[in-house]
Amino acid sequence: MSTEARSREEIVRFGRSLFKRGLTAGSSGNISVRLDDGWLLTPTNACLGELDPARLAKLDWQGRSISGDKPSKEAFLHRSMYEERQGAGAIVHLHSTHSAAVSCMGGLDHANCLPPLTAYFVMKIGRLPLIPYYRPGDAALGDAIRGLAGKHSAVLLANHGPVVSGSTLEAAVYATEELEETAKLFLLLRGTSVNCLNEQQIDELKSVFNLNF
Repeated sequence: MSTEARSREEIVRFGRSLFKRGLTAGSSGNISVRLDDGWLLTPTNACLGELDPARLAKLDWQGRSISGDKPSKEAFLHRSMYEERQGAGAIVHLHSTHSAAVSCMGGLDHANCLPPLTAYFVMKIGRLPLIPYYRPGDAALGDAIRGLAGKHSAVLLANHGPVVSGSTLEAAVYATEELEETAKLFLLLRGTSVNCLNEQQIDELKSVFNLNF
């Protein structure tokens, strides 16, 4: 099986898993994987639980369609992240409930909108900037992502949801799930006294696990 064929099957497998576990609903969310000659992206209006590997959209690095169904209208989100993060092998964008809920809240720190509640959030996400609201399909959102993606593997879109990159699709999915669980913890702990990781503990994680954020 070729690398592209494996990537197609992997997108279908992870898409089905995310859908079955309620991390994406209806036709929301999209997944992409970098290839040597372009990239694969889930089609527009496609349910992640019912993807067909043969119908995934394939695009070149100018965003032009090579084959497959019409790509997601949010293709520019992925392209902007890939252009700034050469090590990104895959990107997951969901409207997952708890992350989307946090993205609608007021008073967040736009430079880092979720606190370091657990070591695993720090290890997989680091700092999570909040990008201001843009209407769906607004190409200006791509520029907003481009301005932050060089320093951040993930961003949270206001009133929308997370965009998370990873070296592999598995890594991107696991990081997305860690973000969603941290958002759930953040909402559960509202109004209580919380012990977040301190700077010394974060610095230790960065040193031991070679984190760069």
